Amino acid sequence: MAKAAENKRNLPQVGLDRGELDQIISRYIGKPGSILGILEDAQKSNQHKYLTQDSLEYIAKRANIPLSRIYNIITFYAFFNLKPQGKHSIIVCRGTACHTRGSKNLLDFLINLFGFKEDDFSQDGKLYLTTKDNKFTIKTVACFGQCALAPVVEIDGNIYSRMTTQKLQKIIKSIALRGNKK
Repeated sequence: MAKAAENKRNLPQVGLDRGELDQIISRYIGKPGSILGILEDAQKSNQHKYLTQDSLEYIAKRANIPLSRIYNIITFYAFFNLKPQGKHSIIVCRGTACHTRGSKNLLDFLINLFGFKEDDFSQDGKLYLTTKDNKFTIKTVACFGQCALAPVVEIDGNIYSRMTTQKLQKIIKSIALRGNKK
C-alpha cells in the first residue's frame, strides 16, 4: 500500500481527471494494442480532443511505457492531436487525385473564409489551423483512400465526396446556424 501511495505521488498532474484516466488504462492494460486504445479514449475524453503533456506523462507512468514510445505512436498516427481542436474539424485531402480535382481551391477557400494569414501556418509544411474562437480546426491529410470520389473532405467525422466550394460553404453555414440555435 505504501508503494502504491508513493507511485501516485510521483505521477504528474493531468488535465483530465485521474480517476477517468485510470479507468481508461484499466480497460486496456494487458491487451494487445492497449496503448492505442488508451490514447484514443484519453483524447476523446478531453473537451478539446487532444492529448495534454500531463496526460501523456501520466499514461506513460501508469502503463509502464516509455514516454518516447508514446510520442512515436502519436506522431505516427494522424488522428492523435497534441494541440487543442476546434469544436468542428475540417480535413481536406491533399492526395494526387484530390489535388488534380480541386482540393487546393477548397483549402484556399477555407483559409480565406476563416481569415488565416501565412504567419498562421506551421513551419514543417503541415497545415493545422484552429480559429481563435475554437469553433473550427482545418487540417490536411495525405490521402483518405477515396480517390474515385475526389476531391474529398471530412467534416466532423463525415466524408463528403466530389466537394466544391459551394457545397463546402453550405455545410459550414449549416454548422454555424446549428451552433447559434443552442
